[in-house]
Amino acid sequence: MSFEIIVTSMKDIVLILDFGSQYTQLIARRLRELNVYCEILPYNKFDTTDRNIKAVVLSGSPFSVLDKNALPFDLEQVVNHYPTLAICYGAQMMAHHMGGEVLKSEKREYGKAALVKVLHEDPMIKDIPDLCQIWMSHGDSVEVLPDGFELVARTHDIPVAAYRSRPGKFNFPVYCLQFHPEVTHSLYGKEMLSNFVFEVAGCEAEWTPDSIIEETIRQLKSQIGDHEVIMGLSGGVDSTVAAMLVHRAIGEHLHCVFIDNGLLRKNEFHDVLLSYQGMGLNIKGVDASSRFLNALHGVSDPETKRKIIGKTFIDVFEEESHSLPQVKFLGQGTIYPDVIESVSVHGPSVTIKSHHNVGGLPEKLKLSLVEPLRMMFKDEVRRVGRALNIPAELLGRHPFPGPGLGIRILGEINADKIRLCQEADAIFIQKLKRYGWYEQVWQAGAVLLPVQSVGVMGDERTYDFTIALRCVQSVDGMTAEWSHLPYELLAEVSSEIINQVKGINRVVYDISTKPPATIEWE
Repeated sequence: MSFEIIVTSMKDIVLILDFGSQYTQLIARRLRELNVYCEILPYNKFDTTDRNIKAVVLSGSPFSVLDKNALPFDLEQVVNHYPTLAICYGAQMMAHHMGGEVLKSEKREYGKAALVKVLHEDPMIKDIPDLCQIWMSHGDSVEVLPDGFELVARTHDIPVAAYRSRPGKFNFPVYCLQFHPEVTHSLYGKEMLSNFVFEVAGCEAEWTPDSIIEETIRQLKSQIGDHEVIMGLSGGVDSTVAAMLVHRAIGEHLHCVFIDNGLLRKNEFHDVLLSYQGMGLNIKGVDASSRFLNALHGVSDPETKRKIIGKTFIDVFEEESHSLPQVKFLGQGTIYPDVIESVSVHGPSVTIKSHHNVGGLPEKLKLSLVEPLRMMFKDEVRRVGRALNIPAELLGRHPFPGPGLGIRILGEINADKIRLCQEADAIFIQKLKRYGWYEQVWQAGAVLLPVQSVGVMGDERTYDFTIALRCVQSVDGMTAEWSHLPYELLAEVSSEIINQVKGINRVVYDISTKPPATIEWE
């Protein structure tokens, strides 16, 4: 995956150098919420040739600047060249590099603290209340400031919570924060970030949905030219917005394919095709449900199921593409977190579970990729979708896994189990919508367990399957909390599923968080 800075017409780019912090994406999200364009690069991929860089942010890190495995970075590439904000590890690295003193804390400082202002009129904190709550997460502390730097704020427990370069020390100001302004626990953190990008760095708020659309369409026209694009649609937010952007750029030269793998939700194939009507898309629906089901016969291992579904999708998609020999590009709904997470500053990451995508298609079909969303976060995709006038029922749809019900039916899959899961899922979603909960939660669905238990229905003994209901709150799917649905709603869902879906006699509710659990069961 390439990580060169994308050349855009945006005048201001804030570059975030990632040193491995779990919060790096949050920094970018906060700046984007301020309508300031920013990008994340691994610290060792810093590119000094881009002239659009308006400011640089150095992230936190799990490493210590005092350890022999500290991440090496030449700060001279940044200091004196750009306004700089160094957070946590970045602040310690700045002090250590510039001749200050960094010591191991007697105990790791993790949690809430109160910010005590020292330079009350400093641009970073001038409108921030004294003793406001901030969030600490560090094992080292800056004890002595380097020459040419001065204290901005402290806490009751640490002498240096924020410091800056003295005016005239460098060509551009340097600010260093020991705490994390990007997390919501730092109650005025977003205001501090706003002060840095606008007051200190002089950025402009030009990253708006309309500007994103205009810029993306310009890039797509330049990349695609007079060629044609094929794209697989799923009915989800990402693929829909991506398709509409490509359609705006090249019109009928975009060919969309929606494949029914037989593992969609109840009536989804028909409903999604119907919802696309009137949007102007050139779309073809392909019913390949029996093909997928035959390929999955007798398979129960979740990773094997994922790979079979992915391969079958590629095979079907490839066959459809043969009728369009003039196509030169493959459209995908890749979003920015996918790009960021494909490279780790620590090296290869452990695979928790493989994700269903069309990663094998570009090479197999000898197509070049078109990824109009690759610089957008999920919330930005939805905002762009609204600006494109995409119907609310498409933009508001819950995330749905690529393998579909194939990973919500635990164990072996067959037509009867698909029916059970579809019917139970439809009842659950319908009730959430009726009671106004659907829009309040991130994702919900029914999971068919490979568990049968004894029940009594009327005068008959039953030995039927169990359905687990999963409903979570999340911002981006990286972490999730189970939704505290009303007991009355759960009771009604359970009763209706058991009474109406023959083959199910027990319903349970999943109250696991992510982590340690995942949102999907397989």
